[in-house]
Amino acid sequence: MEESHPTSSSDITDNHEEDCKVTWTHPSHIFQRLIALFLMCLIGFGSYFCFDNPGALQDNFIQDMNLTTSQFVYLYSWYSWPNVIMCFIGGFLIDSVFGIRLGTVIYALLVVLGQIVFAAGAYLNALWIMILGRLIFGIGGESLAVAQNNYAVLWFKGKELNMVFGFQISFARVGSTVNFIVMEPLYRYIKNQINVPNYQSLSIALLVASLTCVLSLVSALLLAWQDKRAEKLLHRKTPDATEVVKMSDVRYFPKVFWLVTFIIVFYYTSIFPFVALGKVFFEKKYNYSPDSANLINGIIYIISSICAPGLGLVIDKTGRNLFWVFLSILGTLVSHMFLAFTFVNPYIAMLTMGLSYSMLASALWPLIAMVIPEHQMGTAYGIAQSVENLGLAVVALLSGIIVDSDGYYMVELFFCLLLSAALLLTAILWTWDSMNNGILNMSIKQRNQLESNKTPSPEKQNLLHNNDTYIED
Repeated sequence: MEESHPTSSSDITDNHEEDCKVTWTHPSHIFQRLIALFLMCLIGFGSYFCFDNPGALQDNFIQDMNLTTSQFVYLYSWYSWPNVIMCFIGGFLIDSVFGIRLGTVIYALLVVLGQIVFAAGAYLNALWIMILGRLIFGIGGESLAVAQNNYAVLWFKGKELNMVFGFQISFARVGSTVNFIVMEPLYRYIKNQINVPNYQSLSIALLVASLTCVLSLVSALLLAWQDKRAEKLLHRKTPDATEVVKMSDVRYFPKVFWLVTFIIVFYYTSIFPFVALGKVFFEKKYNYSPDSANLINGIIYIISSICAPGLGLVIDKTGRNLFWVFLSILGTLVSHMFLAFTFVNPYIAMLTMGLSYSMLASALWPLIAMVIPEHQMGTAYGIAQSVENLGLAVVALLSGIIVDSDGYYMVELFFCLLLSAALLLTAILWTWDSMNNGILNMSIKQRNQLESNKTPSPEKQNLLHNNDTYIED
């Protein structure tokens, strides 16, 4: 039986509609697709803004609440621990229970709730309540990222997917950048204007930050309405009985998917824990003020917010995803080595890291869409983020312990080790891909020729039954 996929909103499946002039109100029109993209980007803005609230106020958390560095990183590790399971379950629920629209709204609501509980914990000076808030926030935030990926593939696969991933990363990192710029001044303003204990000033700042999560929830509701309308007008096909997603499907995911997943883990565990601890690192090693330390610590996100869409467009035009992934990891490794072994102006290392991070996000995540059927996309992205969160939780804890016992030099060596592992896995994937059909590192022209000359892949059609080999898309 021919595989049934959800139709991209750039396609018009009805012959009568194809014969008529498409107006700006039609879901396939560029105007509607741009609105959908804008709402997809807004969905992630709030969670990314609030994710690094602890990083922007690291020394304030430690001083106002009398925390050690190891205790401070609980605010990151307990964000990640539940998502070792929940990202996978969240993706599965999107595919099989909630659907993408309801699932996105539910997860956005959890993000709002988690941030409010987090702020309440700071107000009560209770670390365990803050951890509970971060746990709820993490369950919603990571599953929301899975939903974002699903929306991107649903609306843009086969067209501008790499660029769309770039835009999503860019806009999310605008949230992270604004967080690092405004949270310290906001905290100081509240502290000076309201006569309350410092930890309650911290709480009020966190509560104000929760308004960005409300904005994301409103965006999820608007996008759900727009996607429902698009589904009706485009007559999207729904999965048939042979495409029901089961938990056991993961056994048949191809080996290339797992290689991509572990590259994701080793790379991002050298980025997010570093940013979480970076403020104090720059204060101590380079004698920066808190504001200056936050600025340079957020440069990776500033660069990403500016460059990610353009770099995604470059990949859309050139292909060669594995080449760009390899180059990005190498650039990040060199950046960490500069920070670890030299006193060269750290802006050089951080600018390089920001460019590398932006390129990798646009080149690496779309590889999953090349090897996994669309009806299993939520599950696949959920698994990838589940494994990533396992790595982030472990590395965050280890990083805090290393800083408390041996200092920032040793934790930088630790990050270099993780990036070396990511580089090695990328070389293995590149070699393995070149020995098969090489689709992951083809140019766009080669991929288009391949698509025009082949029928749908039997391996991909029978993924649920007997495929444990390389899957062509």
